[in-house]
Amino acid sequence: MEKEKRYSELSEFELHQEIAKLNEKARKAEQLGMVNEYAVLERKAIMAKAYLLNPSDFKPGDIYEIEGDPGAYFKIDYLNGVFAWGYRLAGSKKEEALPISMLRKEGTRQADSQ
Repeated sequence: MEKEKRYSELSEFELHQEIAKLNEKARKAEQLGMVNEYAVLERKAIMAKAYLLNPSDFKPGDIYEIEGDPGAYFKIDYLNGVFAWGYRLAGSKKEEALPISMLRKEGTRQADSQ
């Protein structure tokens, strides 16, 4: 049996394949009304997409819109791998981490987000 690789170990091509597979499984789960399964698969795809992005494109101190949450903004304090640590502007100011694939500058779209 083949050991499953971490997203950080996959090539760009393999990541694209994995994202397509996860999106297809999520679509099927949604059609079958499997809400929890859909949410898990959607989160996995978001994580895989983070490994296609360059963390150095995201700057501490900058503010980004949260993908999938229109009108919600996130200020980055620091980065650790593909996670941006910071806080939501309209919130409790509690520190949290978001995959960089969930962040976008206003007026831009992340690659592969459809």
